[in-house]
Amino acid sequence: MSFLTIKTQYNYEEAWQWLQQKGNEVYGQKFQLHQDDKPTIYLLLCYFLQDELAAPQLNIDLNKGVLLTGPVGCGKTTLINLMRFFIQKESQKFITKPCRDISFEFIQDGFSIIHKYSKGNLYDYTPRTFCFDDLGTESSLKYYGNECNVMAEILLTRYDLFVSKNLLTHLTTNLSASEIEEIYGNRIRSRLREMLNLISFDVNSIDKRR
Repeated sequence: MSFLTIKTQYNYEEAWQWLQQKGNEVYGQKFQLHQDDKPTIYLLLCYFLQDELAAPQLNIDLNKGVLLTGPVGCGKTTLINLMRFFIQKESQKFITKPCRDISFEFIQDGFSIIHKYSKGNLYDYTPRTFCFDDLGTESSLKYYGNECNVMAEILLTRYDLFVSKNLLTHLTTNLSASEIEEIYGNRIRSRLREMLNLISFDVNSIDKRR
């Protein structure tokens, strides 16, 4: 569905211009939004603005998180970080954490890291909204000989908290749905479908890092 025909409570062209300005402030003058990415960026804006009028027309569930997929270098991490400036509710705010960094923490601190990124720290049992960046760049790791797929365990626990307490999770990844299933299993793929809105860049989206 075209954004020209949907009913909305926001001016998306103004939001686009503001996003361009904010991107230049945060990332420098080389930051540039691309017209080819407009459908993807508008879907992200719809979600993070919590546009209750447009969301049902665009098949966006505002009670779920976001799974942002696309090829390497298309700008997933940059855009998801900029979306934080559109969040109006304290409960919607999130922390971005690279999956690779979580794997390094697991090597050092062990299974407490799974608890940290799902239920909260040892002395602070407050689950937080996270965006786990670059799912798939971490690997199954061993801690004292025990092998563990760290992100799979974190996501399974966060799914339970999504069902019981509406805890939100966001993800970015270069992986396809079939690759997610191959690495993390069908159970994880099914859970992600239930707890996340899939928003994708075109497979031919250019590498913005060049």
